[in-house]
Amino acid sequence: MGGVELRQLRYFLAVAEELNFRSAAESLRIAGPSLSQQIKALERDLGVRLFDRDRRSVKLTPVGAALLAQAKQVVEGAEELHRTAALLSGAAPVRLGYVNWLPPDLERRLSAVSRVHVDTWVAPSHAQAARVADHSLDLAVCWIQRADLERRGLNARLLGMDRLYAVAAGEDDAPIAAADTCVLLDRDETSWASWNVFARELCEATGAKPVRIANGGITGSAFFDHVRRIRRPVVNSPKGQTTPPAPDLTRREVVDPKIYWTWSLVWRRDDQRPSVLAAVEALATGVDDRALRAPDAWLPADDPYRLP
Repeated sequence: MGGVELRQLRYFLAVAEELNFRSAAESLRIAGPSLSQQIKALERDLGVRLFDRDRRSVKLTPVGAALLAQAKQVVEGAEELHRTAALLSGAAPVRLGYVNWLPPDLERRLSAVSRVHVDTWVAPSHAQAARVADHSLDLAVCWIQRADLERRGLNARLLGMDRLYAVAAGEDDAPIAAADTCVLLDRDETSWASWNVFARELCEATGAKPVRIANGGITGSAFFDHVRRIRRPVVNSPKGQTTPPAPDLTRREVVDPKIYWTWSLVWRRDDQRPSVLAAVEALATGVDDRALRAPDAWLPADDPYRLP
């Protein structure tokens, strides 16, 4: 592959997943300029343009789309090589996957646990849960429902939560009732399966208006464009929680009810290895769930942490 680095392929996959450089940089936990430089270096080494990008959008070029599957195979093959080497050495680490959120004090929580490897392959919640079930991962941080835990033979512990807010045009920052918001649902059920399930139930339960889109604009600059077009407060997804609104938009607290998205730590029910169970205890012990037990909190009906 010449001068192409495995790290650059991981960056390519992250941008292809997000179609937004800022969001991809946040998920990879690197600086935005560094990510842009690495993508440009990859394009230079390959001799092709992978993305069409301007100030408003990022899209895969036809060549980029054609190379995506092969890039995934290369990255997954390298990860499998590392796993095999670890097994042969007798010191296999506990493999932890995630979507876009990890506890901010992750290193402190894991300080007493040896050899936990945070997997760099960023994928949606349903994909991370499937990877745990098929033994590609030992643990994953994801959003999951009780039915999926049963179907996949997984356990779950609460690891954290996001209280979702709305983004609106203008300067009005007063709290807004959930019934007066809109919620985006993307046609791409592969990338946005978990969010679409959550969003549909949120609309049915609160009276929020569903708005169907087909451009992946659940996050990033495309999300802000939808807010401007709809001209009504739009509930932000958990992947957009850390991205400040554009200057002409305002963040608004959602009330009646307060909307929560939960992050679970999942592992296989039949996995009783001490290293895995120790990692579970280190990560999930002491998580504060009081906000979820408040009478004005909203969780989907099948959320593992919703009160009866």
